[in-house]
Amino acid sequence: MLPARKDTVSIPADLERRFLTLGIAVPRVLLPKPEVDPSRWAVIACDQFTSEPEYWKRVEGVVGEAPSTLSLILPEVYLGRPEEGPKTAAINPAMTSLLERGLLAEQGPLFILVKRSTPHAECRWGLIAALDLERYDFRPGSRSLIRATEGTILDRLPPREAIRREAPFELPHIMVLYDDPRQGVLAPLVAAEGSLERLYDFDLMTDAGHLTGFRVDTPPLLEGIAAAFARLADPDAFRARFGSPDPLLFAVGDGNHSLAAAKELWEKTKRELGLPPEALHPARFALVELVNLHDRGLAFHPIHRLLSGDVAAFLSSLEADPEVRIDPCADERSMRLELSSEGHRVGFLGPAACGVATWHHPRRSLAAATVQECLDRFVEKHPATRVDYIHGEEALGRLARRPGNLGLFLPPIEKGEFFATVIRDGAFPRKTFSMGEALEKRFYFEARRIR
Repeated sequence: MLPARKDTVSIPADLERRFLTLGIAVPRVLLPKPEVDPSRWAVIACDQFTSEPEYWKRVEGVVGEAPSTLSLILPEVYLGRPEEGPKTAAINPAMTSLLERGLLAEQGPLFILVKRSTPHAECRWGLIAALDLERYDFRPGSRSLIRATEGTILDRLPPREAIRREAPFELPHIMVLYDDPRQGVLAPLVAAEGSLERLYDFDLMTDAGHLTGFRVDTPPLLEGIAAAFARLADPDAFRARFGSPDPLLFAVGDGNHSLAAAKELWEKTKRELGLPPEALHPARFALVELVNLHDRGLAFHPIHRLLSGDVAAFLSSLEADPEVRIDPCADERSMRLELSSEGHRVGFLGPAACGVATWHHPRRSLAAATVQECLDRFVEKHPATRVDYIHGEEALGRLARRPGNLGLFLPPIEKGEFFATVIRDGAFPRKTFSMGEALEKRFYFEARRIR
């Protein structure tokens, strides 16, 4: 990783105000200093590999005793297990220790242009920025500039709030989408790649690809970003594109619940401190990566389901449902080929089962909603059955073949209609889609002070 630049650039007040009208702020960002090994510092999002503890054991082996974001997160594989409490309690002290040891350096104000390669995509571009939580509303029916894209489960927010409330800095894995078919926001930055200062440039662990970050803080580039986002948020242009008078500039792709927890904590902080809505308190903002929906390196995949427990009873319940047709398949390959747009078709695979379940007259608009509704009813009657959410067909196929498991393969997702669907129907059902395969998810790297 390259040494941090010492000088900073002042952002003109009028430009800061323009960004705020767009729900954005130019953040100061904490980055690990050169003596920190970036390949061991950066760790994948905590909600990945939740059914594969062996992956996280591998990460622990790679990290060893080195400074790492692994000590600053709670991998969800440990939720409900004995490790959850001790690991959660150790997070904020570990953050404080890193600051006291002087291992993080503050950069900015700046945006960071992120270039990511993965095992599945040669290049995906993003922009590290801070979102204004005053312009974000995750409630159903929201018409805010920044919106959730999946249903928010309120019970999942308090544990995240508890960590964030006492944390000296945030360390996000949130990816937020914007709809820019003409590439107006990032094209000028990508064209200037060769002249931008590299802040970091390294290989990610577990063969997850490569990550490069470039400093973006010169007035011409910042002005261009503001102008490009303003064009996307223009009410008349938005109405012409989507038929809605309420612009949706940013739609949360990954990390819905993390951003919702930040919003809830900001609202509580305002009340506790008696702050007006215009107060520029650090907790008012959340660090995210902004990604263009039309980036060639961004693929949408369904999030599959993995059942463990009384899977035979679940299959029997499907077979007994008059709204469902069950078609056995010879093997996993033929099952996957059967998934199409005819009704709602969901593949199933277990040690002794393989086929496709079809709902010909579904009440819901998405297959994920149909199958989730079915699962919720079943689990209510069979509480010992566990449902996990799996990113990637290969991972699901491997786990589905284990005794006592059953994998449910959901059909493909069309990303081109993503914004139109959110505008028309509101948030998707929880765990509907994934932006890329598991190893393509964001790695924790950049941080920002929130206290």
